[in-house]
Amino acid sequence: MARNQLMSFLERLLGISTDKKSTQPEVVFGRYSDAYKTEAQITAFDQSLEIFEKGEYLNAYREFLISLKDPDVDHLEWAEADGVLTFQFWQGSQLITGVANAEKVKVQSLVARAEDLNVGVLRRLVTANFTLKFSRFALTPDNCLSIQFDTSTADGSPLKLMYALRELAIYADKQDDLLLDEFDTLQPVVARTFGEIPEAEKEVKYQFIRSEIERVFAELDKAKPDPNQYPGAYAYLLLSLAFKLDYLVRPEGFMMDVLEKIHGIYFAKNEKTPQVKVANMRREYQKLLDRSKADFFKEMYRTRSTFGVNPAVNHGSVVALIDGELPNMEWPLQQNHEVLALAVPQYIAGFALFHYAPPQPVRAFFHLFFQIMEPAFFKNLGFTVTFADGAGRLDKRAILQGIKQITDQYRPQFPQLRPDQHALDFASHTLFAKSYLLMVKDLNLIKAE
Repeated sequence: MARNQLMSFLERLLGISTDKKSTQPEVVFGRYSDAYKTEAQITAFDQSLEIFEKGEYLNAYREFLISLKDPDVDHLEWAEADGVLTFQFWQGSQLITGVANAEKVKVQSLVARAEDLNVGVLRRLVTANFTLKFSRFALTPDNCLSIQFDTSTADGSPLKLMYALRELAIYADKQDDLLLDEFDTLQPVVARTFGEIPEAEKEVKYQFIRSEIERVFAELDKAKPDPNQYPGAYAYLLLSLAFKLDYLVRPEGFMMDVLEKIHGIYFAKNEKTPQVKVANMRREYQKLLDRSKADFFKEMYRTRSTFGVNPAVNHGSVVALIDGELPNMEWPLQQNHEVLALAVPQYIAGFALFHYAPPQPVRAFFHLFFQIMEPAFFKNLGFTVTFADGAGRLDKRAILQGIKQITDQYRPQFPQLRPDQHALDFASHTLFAKSYLLMVKDLNLIKAE
């Protein structure tokens, strides 16, 4: 989704205004995605390929940069003089710089400055080089750890640059936080943020992280049903928590790495039993509980990005996800294990936002889903639009209005977008979540011609 479309959605649904004088919070949710490009960006990339084939390399690169530029985000700039094109862009907390001329393209990002050459740091980066396809980690003459990519201009097609810059940028952004957190001898090279998060927002997110992990631990300790006998049900609970925290808190650095490890533990193809995997996932969450507030706060900052990690998918992928997972809530639902049953639809919505860039209306409906499921979190952040009353009961009128807002926004692009609101079940949060996911599954997302 282009940022202006996302902000428009948030303004209309949540009452947020981009006006700095607004009293509403400006909170960003979820991972950045570059999957929702404008027609101008798509056209620019196609033109860059055509121009490159004619041998007009710098002109092709200029169009390529235009294709990367999100018109509503200050994340990329370039200049050209005397046959040399220089450019720089942001990926999270990392600044990536590049230069291109008639013979060569070179791009790099300075990950950290080393006070001394720690063997552990160097071993980490040499190992990482074996996994990189286009770029490589290197050491600059002034002891800066950098990740670099270069190619001859004749071999540097815009398509190759797209893959190479994406790899370089994403690796640089991930490794700087992890390395700086683990090795005290490393320091940031450039200022790592472009906007501070208010202390009040950090506090709300920190308390939410702790309370949600402790809530899930309490369910495990309650052992009704026994986690050793039904590990799959608790896996949904632990995974849905990881995806929810990733979307709502939007973590950087250590916490992001822990959440990704939790996902990897369960889906790893090894001989470990589900029971062992659940126990290992819990141990990873304990690392977050053991972490100090100051360590959490230093990793909470605004970022701007050029590349998204998640691939764009069509609605069929979301339908397949819902069809494959939603039936797994039936057993805990029948056994009155409401928390375990609710974890399944929460897992589905979180999984889709963690792994995919779904169609724009689906992304909006999943965001609304989390607003409905976590009213206290959004209220504590300062949002005035809520979807539950003071007792936590679902506010049917507000929910239906939220669905209508999304429908009205995207119907010009998707003329057949008519969610079946009559099928929604407001009897409980769990039944509502099930019916809501079925409503999303049945959306008709045929685009207007």
